[in-house]
Amino acid sequence: MDGHYDIGIIGGGMAGLSAATALATTAQRIIVLDKGRGPGGRMAARRVEIGGEQVSFDHGAQYFTARDPAFRETVAAWEAAGVAARWPAAGDDAWVGTPGMNACVKHMAANLDVRWNVRTERLCRDGALWRIEAGGEVFVAGTVLVAVPAEQAAVLLAEAAPDFAARAASIASAPCWAVMAAFAVPLPLADIFRSDTGPVSWAARNSAKPGRSGAETWVIHAGPARSRELIDLPKDEVAGILLADFFAATGASPTAPVHLDAHRWLYAQPEARKGKGPLFDAGLQLGIAGDWLHSPRVEGAWLSGRMLAQAVLQERLASTS
Repeated sequence: MDGHYDIGIIGGGMAGLSAATALATTAQRIIVLDKGRGPGGRMAARRVEIGGEQVSFDHGAQYFTARDPAFRETVAAWEAAGVAARWPAAGDDAWVGTPGMNACVKHMAANLDVRWNVRTERLCRDGALWRIEAGGEVFVAGTVLVAVPAEQAAVLLAEAAPDFAARAASIASAPCWAVMAAFAVPLPLADIFRSDTGPVSWAARNSAKPGRSGAETWVIHAGPARSRELIDLPKDEVAGILLADFFAATGASPTAPVHLDAHRWLYAQPEARKGKGPLFDAGLQLGIAGDWLHSPRVEGAWLSGRMLAQAVLQERLASTS
């Protein structure tokens, strides 16, 4: 039956796709469900038309680092495939997806069965199997792996696995408002602005990243405190406020943008759980992964997903020996 799978993975971001990639070497039937319209998650890229030209903004994660040997090997493969490149302006160990941050996620998803724009509403037992109710469809799987932000995992797992839900509910994530601005002329600024204090925590000339071209584009991230202050305001109002904050913080003369938009990330920066690694219950055949279970970085999400896949494979091996 088409709706039956060996493993169902809820969440097609870096953690979920890392787990799926590691498990794809087996003969198991795997499906990945994600509520997003396409690959990216918090590594998303927003494409817009400005002056008749398609322009991309990395409005989520700005770059990633690679320190773990296994992740470094994966990033080297991404570089060889043309979907990642170093970005020295952000640091000696900074990498970006090319031509957008979501390129690495697209590359991972290409050879997997991923269903985008499918939101999982309910997860419950169906005899010895799991029933996933998502997007008006029902998927049945022997094992389910949940790789979504902690706050979303807490809600989804409340009925299915209260202990896992409680662990997820103990994590708090800081929000972040992101502004995407394009200008007719280059701003007289360095490519990157960072601040540990003040309303703007980060700003970068997006058009200066490797593999980008076109208009002078900037991505501006508000700090956690400022994001909370503006959390419920309309995005158009927030965009104007944060653009003014940006010019005040950098000292640049205010310049009217030719494009201005904002996006609210409710779960931008999770607290890291003490003790690394994912959680897997062999009895329930249920596991969870995410950067909040390892470290709040792209690499942390990838490692968490990979470790969860290893736990599943080890359990399979033990059960057959």
